[in-house]
Amino acid sequence: MEKFYIETYGCQMNEADSEYMASLLHTIGYERVYDIKDASIILVNTCSIRDKAEKKVLSFLGRAYPYKRKNDCILAVCGCVAQQEGENLIKKAPYLDIVFGPHHINYLPNFIKRARNNEKVVEVTERNVIERDKDLFTTEGIRAMIPIMQGCNNFCSFCIVPYVRGREVSRKPEDVIEEVKRLADYGIQEVMLLGQNVNSYGKDLAVKEGFVKLIEEISKIKKIERIRFTTSHPKDITEGLINSFATIEKLMPHIHLPVQSGSDRVLNLMNRKYSREDYLRIVKKLRQLRPDISITTDIIVGFPSETEDDFEDTLTLVKEVRYDSAFSFKYSKRPYTKASTMEDQIPEEIKQRRLEILQNLLKEIIYEKNKEMEGRIVPVLVESRSKKEKTEFMGRTPCFRIVNFSSNREIKEGETVKVKITRGFKNSLKGEFING
Repeated sequence: MEKFYIETYGCQMNEADSEYMASLLHTIGYERVYDIKDASIILVNTCSIRDKAEKKVLSFLGRAYPYKRKNDCILAVCGCVAQQEGENLIKKAPYLDIVFGPHHINYLPNFIKRARNNEKVVEVTERNVIERDKDLFTTEGIRAMIPIMQGCNNFCSFCIVPYVRGREVSRKPEDVIEEVKRLADYGIQEVMLLGQNVNSYGKDLAVKEGFVKLIEEISKIKKIERIRFTTSHPKDITEGLINSFATIEKLMPHIHLPVQSGSDRVLNLMNRKYSREDYLRIVKKLRQLRPDISITTDIIVGFPSETEDDFEDTLTLVKEVRYDSAFSFKYSKRPYTKASTMEDQIPEEIKQRRLEILQNLLKEIIYEKNKEMEGRIVPVLVESRSKKEKTEFMGRTPCFRIVNFSSNREIKEGETVKVKITRGFKNSLKGEFING
């Protein structure tokens, strides 16, 4: 039996794609391994959102080469870097066997067959379709990530996604529903709906409030207890979606709402199509309807021509919103994007200084918010037993915070239990199981 290893870089969409590829290979008799030295097929699923991710891929290929040479492995690169670079990757790493973009995942078994016949496979042609076998996907545990659309139409000036993932394409709602039902039968209790911009779901199908309707239908599936989604573009959030947090019980109180900058001038240069005031208005409405909602975000510092005043606008917005968590990055040039050709690129040392200031502020706020949880009793969906302590378990609150808690009785994966939070740490919570 052939064995495969997958290394994944990037977002949850990439993680979902990797799990789908694993399922695809399982169905044709391949076994997944988690040690690269045991593999006869090595796959690296890539992300090109930031320059650092590309460098990680090339570094990984360098580390994988000795195993390929020793075990006569097939070495494949897929995902957004593959789509972006195509044959250039073969030039940079001549020992590569397969390069394919995110729209060609279903053809992986055929690519492997061709590579076994000593053919160099490069498939990065643009295809504005979603090919996903709803009956194929399997998963382990109680949570599953389900892509409901792919691509993006927004063309933010810093973002490469429309060029490597293509335009927005939605899956048919009936296909998504059927997949969720099948996963529920496998024991899945929580689903994460994925897309580069889930708020646009259904627009290409001419379905008004398509995303809200999809969530409503999924909430009717009895075995599904929790529904989450990511990621949201603020300009496309509707009143219907905001209201859903108050009306759909299974929709968890957590939203990832990338702001990118707190400066109207920079937001305009980024082509984000909303203002600081627009963003804060959305946050206010969400918290009025669902006071316990957790709001997380993405922030870029050092965008071309960003001034100290622009950066200060970002800091004041962060202080006002008080995020529960955030991904923060230094701006990096991406091919094809408008921002890569803008004047007044910010020096690296300034970007680094601003990032450190921002991250220190975020750490302080996130720690304070976790400390505020102390003493509260919250429902926790148990995901696993602690590897270190037999009497400890790990799960998540409705707000998506990780909780490690102790219990004097056996608790099964998938149980929802009451936990009293005893300690708030920088990135997690500590608690104890409450009987009754």
